[in-house]
Amino acid sequence: MSEEKKSNDDIASMSFEQALEQLEKIVASLETGDVPLNRSIEIYERGEALKVHCEKLLKAAEDRIEKIRLDRNGTTGGTEPLDAG
Repeated sequence: MSEEKKSNDDIASMSFEQALEQLEKIVASLETGDVPLNRSIEIYERGEALKVHCEKLLKAAEDRIEKIRLDRNGTTGGTEPLDAG
């Protein structure tokens, strides 16, 4: 198993909020420009893995979100996907 894979194993168990918080910290670190090149590459790669994880969690949440559809009488007519228009 590669070192990068080992260091990113914890990402799969993170909540969206945890992953986003770490991603924000990585961006802040990279923006300062005070991080050595090798470390910058390592944390950038971790940031990419965190970004992919966040996107996966967001997609799963979007797939579950449904809006309530009302019929002409104002009663619940069921649900439909959020993006159904």
